[in-house]
Amino acid sequence: MPVLCEKRHHIMTLTLSRPEARNAWGDDYNSELPVYLDEATEDDDIRCVILTGDEAGSAFSAGANLKQKKTHNTQSAEAFIKRMAGFRKFATNSISDFPKPILCAVNGYAIGVGAIVTFCCDMIIASDEAEWRLPQVALGIIPNHGGASRMARLAGRGNAMKLAMGFPLEADDAYRIGVAQWIQPHKNMMSKAMEIADHLCELPPLAARLTKESLNRGIDIPNQTDAAMIDLYRFMVLEQTEDKTEAHDAWRQKRDPVFKGR
Repeated sequence: MPVLCEKRHHIMTLTLSRPEARNAWGDDYNSELPVYLDEATEDDDIRCVILTGDEAGSAFSAGANLKQKKTHNTQSAEAFIKRMAGFRKFATNSISDFPKPILCAVNGYAIGVGAIVTFCCDMIIASDEAEWRLPQVALGIIPNHGGASRMARLAGRGNAMKLAMGFPLEADDAYRIGVAQWIQPHKNMMSKAMEIADHLCELPPLAARLTKESLNRGIDIPNQTDAAMIDLYRFMVLEQTEDKTEAHDAWRQKRDPVFKGR
């Protein structure tokens, strides 16, 4: 299977695995990742997902497989239009729409769509060997699936333009400009990702879920007052949860809370 799935405690780890081609992207990733993410959405025991690349491939993902002649080759307008509905379930959208926290552990080169996928995750832990590249313009195309605009949301228009025009982004700079939230020596990257995921799993699941929703939806609302008003409804719903009561009681009683996602 090109996507490896492992579950531990409340964490699902998804690994892009095509090591013979540096975890190059393929339609199988687009078909399998949404299935696993749908499973994680419905499984109340899963509270966080980590996305990474197979270490045997020495990369997160080398992007599209240019050795395949069908890559970047639309045969006709008719064929493209018929495929459009399927693009809604492309991995980038499935990751962006995933309602629970999703971390990306970037363990090496993240190129083309491999880079864009990392921008769809909530937070990034970068190996000090990580590097992002968007080579599409040099190939006569553009960074698809909102690649440039996703990057701009993370680090601003100028940095997005720089990457989109083919300049590489190394791990230190990715951390400096806010693309990555943590940078770690390569050997420590996954242990750090697990540490962060463990922290997320200790939070009340419903509050974490609605906080992510608040951020992702609120950033698209140009009027901050309207965004704040919508948050009142999320706040009011959370006030009625068992986990809210448990969190407050635990704080008053000076003990560790036990959250059930209810």
